[in-house]
Amino acid sequence: KIYQTVYTFPHFLSWIVISSILINLLSTNGAVNGMLERMGLAPRPFLSSSALARPLLYASGCWKEMGWSSIVYLAVISGIDPALYEAAMIDGANRMQRIRYITLPAMKEIIIILLILAVGGVMNSNFDQVYTLRNNVTQAAVDTIDVYVYDITFGGKPSYSFSTAVGLFKAVINFALLFMTERFSKLVTGQGIFR
Repeated sequence: KIYQTVYTFPHFLSWIVISSILINLLSTNGAVNGMLERMGLAPRPFLSSSALARPLLYASGCWKEMGWSSIVYLAVISGIDPALYEAAMIDGANRMQRIRYITLPAMKEIIIILLILAVGGVMNSNFDQVYTLRNNVTQAAVDTIDVYVYDITFGGKPSYSFSTAVGLFKAVINFALLFMTERFSKLVTGQGIFR
C-alpha cells in the first residue's frame, strides 16, 4: 500500500503541490540537505544548480506520471485469461516466454494507445512544472517552448504576433509527430486512429 501510494498518488496532485513538496524537500534548509548535514556531508544546491535542474525535472515528471501508466498496464494484465498462462506452463513455457507470447501481445494495443498519447503531449512541456521549479539561476537550462511563449506574451514588452507564430509552429510539429506515430501504429497493429 505504501508503494502504491508513493507511485500513484502524485498523478492526482497538481504540479503546484508537487513543486511545493520538492521545494520543501530540496531547498537549502530542506529535509534532504538536513540529512546530508547530519551525515557530515556538505549540503547541495539542488534547486539553484543549472546542472541539476534538468535531471530534477525528469525525475519529478517520471515520479508524478509513472503511477498512472502502471495502473493502466495492470488493468490490461488483469484482463488476460489465466487459462492462457496455465496452458503455456503445461506446454513448458518459462516466465520470459509467457511474457513474450501472451502478455505483450495482449498489451500491444494499449501500448500503442499510450504511445500516441505520449507523443501527443511531447511538445507540451508541463508548463506548470517548469514554471514553478525554475528560478533566475536555472532559467536558461530549463526553459521550454511553452514557458518561452508565456514570457514573450506576458513579459516586459509583449509580442502577441510572434508568440502566436511560435505556438502555431509548435502545433504543426506536434501534428507531424502524431501523424508519424499513427502510421507506426498501423504498421505494428494494423489499426490506427482513423482505421
